[in-house]
Amino acid sequence: MLRFIFSVFFIMSAIQAANAESSLSFSEFDQRANRGETLTVAFLGGSLTWGAQATDPLKTSYRAIVSRNLREHYPNAHFTFVDAAIGGTGSQLGAFRLNRDVLAYEPDLVFLDFTVNDHASKVPEDDRLSSYESLIRRMLQADIPVVQVILAVKADIMPKPSVRPLDDLHKAIGAAYNLPLADVLTSMRKAVLEDERATPDELWDLPYDNTHPGDAGYALYAECVWDTYLKAVQDAAVCALPEATIYPDHYMQVDRFLLAGLNALPKGWKTGVPHRNAVAFDFTCSRWMDDLALAEASETESPEALVLEFKGESVLLFGESTPKSGRYTVSIDGGEPVEYKALCASGNMRLVQLLTHGLDPDVQHRLEIRPLLEAGEELRLNSVCVAGGSVITK
Repeated sequence: MLRFIFSVFFIMSAIQAANAESSLSFSEFDQRANRGETLTVAFLGGSLTWGAQATDPLKTSYRAIVSRNLREHYPNAHFTFVDAAIGGTGSQLGAFRLNRDVLAYEPDLVFLDFTVNDHASKVPEDDRLSSYESLIRRMLQADIPVVQVILAVKADIMPKPSVRPLDDLHKAIGAAYNLPLADVLTSMRKAVLEDERATPDELWDLPYDNTHPGDAGYALYAECVWDTYLKAVQDAAVCALPEATIYPDHYMQVDRFLLAGLNALPKGWKTGVPHRNAVAFDFTCSRWMDDLALAEASETESPEALVLEFKGESVLLFGESTPKSGRYTVSIDGGEPVEYKALCASGNMRLVQLLTHGLDPDVQHRLEIRPLLEAGEELRLNSVCVAGGSVITK
C-alpha cells in the first residue's frame, strides 16, 4: 500500500518540520516535580492500563506502580493521577473520550496505550491510524508531553511470537512526534527469552487469560515504562509537533453528541442515567458518561426510531450494554439497515459500535437508529460520535 512505501519519507519530513523550541519537555516536568509543584498524570488506554487480573489494580497494575514511582522519586511534588482506561476499547473511542476523560483534568504528562486494543495483529485501516495519531497530536497541542506505551500479551513472549504489524506503524507515528517509546513487548521478550527472569506462565498466571498478566507481569510492564520515563528526562527529550498529520486528519475534529441533550426524544425514549455497577470497574458506565437516552419497550408499544443528520467521515455509538438490552438497527443515508445486539448477559458494561467510516465529510448524512425490542428490553445510548464533522440536527 502507498502509505507503507512512503512512510519513511513522511516521518522524516515531519520530524524536520517539528518545532525544536517546543515546551513539551520531559526535563521541564522533572524540574517542576523537583520544585514540589502540583502535577497531574493521566493513563489513557484499555484493560492492560487499568490492570485487569492484577490482585489489586490500585496497587499492582503498571499504572499504580508507575504512579508510586513518581511519588517516591519526587517526594516534594503533589501528584494527582487520572485513570482514563476502559477495557476492550481502542483509539477510535479514545478520540471521542479525550476531552472529557483526559484533557478536562489538564494533565502535565500522559502515558498512552492502545496498540493491543487497536488490533495489533492486523494491518489496520487508515481510520484506526488516524484516531491514534489524533490522540497524540491533540495532547501535544495542549502542551502535554506523552510517553508512548506498547504492551505485550502472552503470545508475544513465546519462542514463536504472534505477528503484530501495527506495532511498527504506531512506532512510526510516535517517532514522527518524537515521543519516548516504552516498548514493553521487546523488553519482556528479552527478560523472558534471554535473561530467563521468568516464564510466560509465571507472568500470565491464569490459564484462562492469555491477555492480562498477573502482578509479576505488570511489574515488568512498569519497569520498562519507568525506565523509559527516566531516560526521557536524562536525554532532555522534547516531544515535537509536525506541521501536518501523517494520516488523514478527520479525528482532529470530533463531535461527541450527547443524545440526552436533544430538544425532544422520539416516542418511547426518555433520559436516564448509567448504572453505577458493572462486570468490571473499568466498564462502570457512570464513570465514563453522564445522562443517556433510554429506549424501552412495553407490552403494547415499541420505541420509535431516533433520527439525526450529520456531516463527517466516520460515526460511532457509545452507550451501555445490560442484561436487559435488546437489538437495534442502523441505517445511513437510507441504506440497508444493519442489525446489532446490545445485550451483555453477564452484567452491565460499555457499548461501543463503530458504524461506518469513509463517508464524504462534505455531504449531509442521515442516521437512523431503530430499536428492535421485546417487552421489558431496553437500549441505552449516551452519544453519537462523529469524526471529521459534527451532528447538525439538534
